[in-house]
Amino acid sequence: MQALTEERKLIQEAAREFTMKRVLPLANKLDPEKGSIPRELIDEMAELGYFSILIPEEYGGMGLGAFEYCLVAEQLSRGWMSVASLIARGNGLIGALKSLTPQQKAIYLPRMARGEYLGAFSLSEPNAGSDVANITCRAVRNGDHWEITGSKYWCTFADQADFILVFARTDPKVDPKARHRGISAFMVQKPRGDLPEGCQGSVIPKIGYHGWTTWELAFDKCRVPAANMVGEEGRGFYLATAGLETARAHTAARSIGLAQGALEDALAYARDRNQFGKAIGDFQAIRFKLADMATQIEASRSLMYAVCQKIDEGERCDTEAAMVKLFASEMSEHVTSEGLQIHGGAGYTTHFAAERYWRDARLTKIFEGTSEIQKRIISDALLGKAAA
Repeated sequence: MQALTEERKLIQEAAREFTMKRVLPLANKLDPEKGSIPRELIDEMAELGYFSILIPEEYGGMGLGAFEYCLVAEQLSRGWMSVASLIARGNGLIGALKSLTPQQKAIYLPRMARGEYLGAFSLSEPNAGSDVANITCRAVRNGDHWEITGSKYWCTFADQADFILVFARTDPKVDPKARHRGISAFMVQKPRGDLPEGCQGSVIPKIGYHGWTTWELAFDKCRVPAANMVGEEGRGFYLATAGLETARAHTAARSIGLAQGALEDALAYARDRNQFGKAIGDFQAIRFKLADMATQIEASRSLMYAVCQKIDEGERCDTEAAMVKLFASEMSEHVTSEGLQIHGGAGYTTHFAAERYWRDARLTKIFEGTSEIQKRIISDALLGKAAA
């Protein structure tokens, strides 16, 4: 295993420096007031190449792998998970845009690599979350266009993106034994700052994941050129699930970054906070909490490195990716909660980042497949699929 080569250490250190100098101060200021990630920061990330890590060099990308991608994501998440999530809006939207034609790749990927063409991902619906095959949003062909009609949910960055990758059912006949068939993907282009024409939206109020807006979308005959279909008609389900291993490793990285932030802040607070005549870090109860936190973080990080290495070597590792997503997200909620506990009452205020890490960590157990979905994947690998 190559693990942390010198080149990777340099990438990690640069991301850490950027996070501590630029991301963390903005998060501490903007998250409590639910402010938005400023465009200036996005432009700085583009200059650093963070939207191009997974894009091949022939299209202006860095041509690196999941390992480097997750190294950067972990460091960014230590400052603000929303910023760590933002890099997925470039990088070819993980594996989703691998199905672009050569002509489409030549047009879109260089712009994406430069941070000029960032996307949002619109897959979920009010009744289609973990059950992706239950999509009911429809797309009907009308001449040289498709018209999309239906509701979508949990579309983060829909307003600020340059396009939305929308999944809709193009075959009205649903086979009960193969519900995943007949779904197609469309690149719905739009002005930055607005929703597409033929689409209305309402903001979903969240308890965390601030810095950008998450939307419920209602499409009403939203017209999309036929040339903007991504991949083959009717095979959008496979496009949606492409790159899931990297996406789940990315969520593990974000989880680890949050936990690392919680640990570092708790260590500083334990040294500075005095009770009963001494620093609370001198009490065994606090010391043991910190020891457990550090151990759990390192175990998650080691598993993430192993999974990333397999991804980059082209080995199938869907089970291991489910394991690291499950383990790291569950760890993150626990560790960030312990970090808040060490802060005591101060941790329950927005004066400290402890509560932000805790709120955001709770989300990692839900998106990119809930913990329950990960356990199903793992148990199916161990036992075979359960009888219907």
